Amino acid sequence: MVVKSAGGGGGGGGAEEGAAGAAVRRWVEAGGGRLVLDGGLATELEAHGADLNDPLWSAKCILSSPHLIRKVHLDYIEAGANIIITASYQATIQGFEAKGFSKEQGENLLTKSVEIAHEAREMFLKEHPDQSTALRPILVAASIGSYGAYLADGSEYSGDYGEAGTLEFLKDFHRRRLQVLAEARPDLIAFETIPNKLEAQAYVELLDECNINIPSWFSFNSKDGVNVVSGDSLIECANIANACAKVGAVGINCTPPRFIHSLILSIRKVTDKPILIYPNSGERYDAEKKEWVESTGVSDGDFVSYVGEWCKDGAALIGGCCRTTPNTIRAISRSLNQYYPAA
Repeated sequence: MVVKSAGGGGGGGGAEEGAAGAAVRRWVEAGGGRLVLDGGLATELEAHGADLNDPLWSAKCILSSPHLIRKVHLDYIEAGANIIITASYQATIQGFEAKGFSKEQGENLLTKSVEIAHEAREMFLKEHPDQSTALRPILVAASIGSYGAYLADGSEYSGDYGEAGTLEFLKDFHRRRLQVLAEARPDLIAFETIPNKLEAQAYVELLDECNINIPSWFSFNSKDGVNVVSGDSLIECANIANACAKVGAVGINCTPPRFIHSLILSIRKVTDKPILIYPNSGERYDAEKKEWVESTGVSDGDFVSYVGEWCKDGAALIGGCCRTTPNTIRAISRSLNQYYPAA
């Protein structure tokens, strides 16, 4: 099997890779030169009948329908995903407290999000005894959404936090959540949909201060193919991630597929770390109505048509975000199997 460089050979990347980067590279090599991420969680939960009209969004199902989360995780593993991302994107201790739960109960629910993903992996391996994680990595990534995701007002798509936009505030907001999720022992910690460089810096400092030794990834979002959604330079944001030895991969999520090519090239200028990309379907999110505008995205076929280009650009971890489904991930997996043929 031909294994290509996971990072694509960036032009910058002066930071020491560290154990996190080495771990991600080993997983990528075990996957044959690439890893497949899962797709949209909320889309699938709703398809199975979940009502997510709630500030907790998909995290609501940790409380009400953990069996649905488990089923969606399992669907994605069966579709070919190597990495399943927990339902904790919008799950915060503060959010649970606002719903009347104690701090301890909120922490237990965060832990449960990781446990559900572990259970799905165990179920798959039990049902498929011929499969082995030594031959096919199946990893659990604990999701940490931005402060804007907690606000549930669409500000993760703008990065405008107003008076809350200070480094110390963001560190205080995320600190205990990060610790609890790390204590649940996921394989990775996924800092997702990072909208500005301030929050990226907060995460870097927390990884150090909390002595987190689980590999993490930083994933930013963009609406113009040049900068992150706040207007901050993507290159500056990627530099912050690159400088942290605890960050094992850097990339983009919840961004239209048409922007990914230029964003990968920008990231490659400043890092040699593995690059991950998991775009949304290309549909537009209406923050006021809190819904995706249909018929503004691309079909699964159109989405997957980009995969070869993204591989050539240097992406090593590829999946989908909002409004993508197990069918999308199945098609991505097939496309990657063609791009990385067995020797």
